[in-house]
Amino acid sequence: MIASGTNALASSIVLVCRPRSALAPMATRGEFVAALKAELPKALVLLQAGNIAPVDLAQAAIGPGMAVYTRYAKVLDAEGKPLSVRAALALINRTLDEALAEQEGDFDADTRWALTWFEQHGFADGDYGVAEQLSKSKNTSVSGLVEAGILLSKSGHVRLFKPAELPADWDPSTDNRLTVWEMVHHLIRVLEAGGEGAAATLAAKLGAKAETARELCYRLYTLCERKKRATEAMAYNGLVQSWPEITRLAADSAAKPVDPQQAALI
Repeated sequence: MIASGTNALASSIVLVCRPRSALAPMATRGEFVAALKAELPKALVLLQAGNIAPVDLAQAAIGPGMAVYTRYAKVLDAEGKPLSVRAALALINRTLDEALAEQEGDFDADTRWALTWFEQHGFADGDYGVAEQLSKSKNTSVSGLVEAGILLSKSGHVRLFKPAELPADWDPSTDNRLTVWEMVHHLIRVLEAGGEGAAATLAAKLGAKAETARELCYRLYTLCERKKRATEAMAYNGLVQSWPEITRLAADSAAKPVDPQQAALI
């Protein structure tokens, strides 16, 4: 109630400070980076499992990142000078980006192609030849991407379908080339058109695959933020923020008849 009608933050992030041992060792910049790469990906998984909104993820990652930095009495750069907090935060953010990028290994080839293409072009047109060349490196093809229902190819140009352009009668159970990219954008389409109840009906059809779609939202939000694509970023962030209610309703719907009006949306 306090936040109603105000510019209150969606998340509260608490940093807990504890005394450092007087015997804490010093570390080089390389040792600090190695420790970040070993520990931050595990912390990222926990943050995502806690449904931290993508818009808050970088701030939330400061905690586990600074926990590594502050365990040392000093972190020394290549010149033997203490590494500043500002420099440490930059390394934490870079490691976070790398950890998010590594999660792409969980996605299918079509989705990995779409991620790379989306980073460069968004939902705008691009050259067919460039798209086909990229598809070779991702072990797919433009014709396959068209078949998957995520790409429009016409007159020497290609572009990704926006959520609102995707077919309303899509059924993941009959999709012979199901992609994580489709799941995310159909969920956004249904969420925007029919709310959390309609999105829950679709999530129930996706089953365990829906969690992979949520993971993709984090990566897409990061790309949109970097490219200053505010509209798309809000859509991905909104899906993650709605996720707890979507999954709750999806679990409830498993034992209830489907609402005909919601079914029409998906």
